[in-house]
Amino acid sequence: QVQLVESGGGLVQAGGSLRLSCAASGRGFSINDMYWYRQAPGKQRDLVAGITSGGVTNYADSVKGRFTISRDNAKNTVSLQMNNLKPEDTAVYYCNAQIFYYGSVYSSPYWGQGTQVTVSS
Repeated sequence: QVQLVESGGGLVQAGGSLRLSCAASGRGFSINDMYWYRQAPGKQRDLVAGITSGGVTNYADSVKGRFTISRDNAKNTVSLQMNNLKPEDTAVYYCNAQIFYYGSVYSSPYWGQGTQVTVSS
């Protein structure tokens, strides 16, 4: 069973930076696309950024130019560098990975446990 473990959340003042990381562990799998989502209290979970196995990225309009997603395929990790943070970025951030188990033609989505990011004004 694949597990995703996130780290790097915390409290930061507006204008500051944080770096989130997510590591996938387990056996007998490969990873297709990887994503970061976030969920603020009382709101739905929204896509923040995504990256393909080949390194093609996409971002929500609200974070373009401030956030950068990257991945290390050898280490099965994905990171989110967040700069110029704003109070509206406050949310629980979740890592998502599309996992292929060896021998399967279908991928399954796996989620991390979430990490809190709080931006004070």
